[in-house]
Amino acid sequence: MSQAFFVTGTDTEVGKTTIAAGLLRAARSAGLSTAAAKPVASGCEQTPDGLRNSDALALLGESTLALRYEQVNPFAFAPAIAPHLAAREAGVELSVAALAEPVRQILALGADFTLVEGAGGWRVPLAGTSSLADLAIDLQLPVILVVGVRLGCINHALLSAEAIERDGLRLAGWVANIVDGQTSRLAENLATLAARLNAPCLGQVPRLERADPASVAAYLQLAPLGMQI
Repeated sequence: MSQAFFVTGTDTEVGKTTIAAGLLRAARSAGLSTAAAKPVASGCEQTPDGLRNSDALALLGESTLALRYEQVNPFAFAPAIAPHLAAREAGVELSVAALAEPVRQILALGADFTLVEGAGGWRVPLAGTSSLADLAIDLQLPVILVVGVRLGCINHALLSAEAIERDGLRLAGWVANIVDGQTSRLAENLATLAARLNAPCLGQVPRLERADPASVAAYLQLAPLGMQI
């Protein structure tokens, strides 16, 4: 049975893609077919093939289905700024409907395990008054929250979880990505997160010298998501 999840973070630069790629690798290692989408990305580089985003390329590299880059990342912008601002400068209408359609096409392929990665945190703006949260709501996907573990992460994690649940979506699981290895009282912070987040922890990923998908996957587990492995 195919399952799909929306991956969001407590903030920008918390390792959403690192964790998403690790989860995809874990699924691949378990013999599952995988697919991914990064519907909008800013901070893309110009290449002979067009604008390319390193996060989207990482997700594409962990997809077992034969996907084209444009399927994974249909909206790519060069400036490393908020997506709605980058889209506005490019004269592009970044609506929920426009983002949802290419994602639905990937979901329709029926991979065993599909991840749709957002940009930044839960309330990143799109066109008008909409946000990436509205995309997850439109797709009705359960959510995986990547918690960038550093000072202040408990507040960010709990507020994000409350917003996700208030929006009517299920928090399927969360990952502690330790972005600051010098975080004071690390064990106590992780215990507080585990006690207060109403979802299973999929893993605690330490700060790795080489955070490639295989290395990250070693710290993650898919069973709490209900995956049949």
